[in-house]
Amino acid sequence: MSGDLDLQQPERFSVGTTGPVGQRLFLLHFAEGATTVTVKVEKQQVAVLASYLARIVRELGRPGHLPDDLDFDVDAEPDWVVGTIGVSYDEDTDRLVVVVEEAGEEDGEEGIVARLAVTREQAAAFAIRATTLVEAGRPPCPLCGLPLDPSGHDCPRTNGHRPPVT
Repeated sequence: MSGDLDLQQPERFSVGTTGPVGQRLFLLHFAEGATTVTVKVEKQQVAVLASYLARIVRELGRPGHLPDDLDFDVDAEPDWVVGTIGVSYDEDTDRLVVVVEEAGEEDGEEGIVARLAVTREQAAAFAIRATTLVEAGRPPCPLCGLPLDPSGHDCPRTNGHRPPVT
């Protein structure tokens, strides 16, 4: 896939995961017409994006009916890996513009940039789904915030002297 994408009225803007907890792959999925894109993102990027979208939607006022069909084929191979994500609000269209940029390309090539103008309803539904997926993962260590593994956790805050209690 090459070139920039500008989706002014995407029919789908969603997030999903594949793999077992602790090894999950997070995927963003967006589609408009014949254009369908699935990209790999980090869990932390999903958490921050969800939080930011939720805050903007709260400030703008209660959205209408939220889309409920957010499922997509999470087994699809990602088209590219996300480097940065940005969000702005377009007052003229009453849409949140999510800008997703491909991670740094080698050989000086520019990466793909996707601009998605999503509705408040799409943003709210995304935030709810994303928060649910992020919170379904491993619980954080109460001392350092890193994910706890069932087999144990070498917490940097304890300098390796004692395992944290879960």
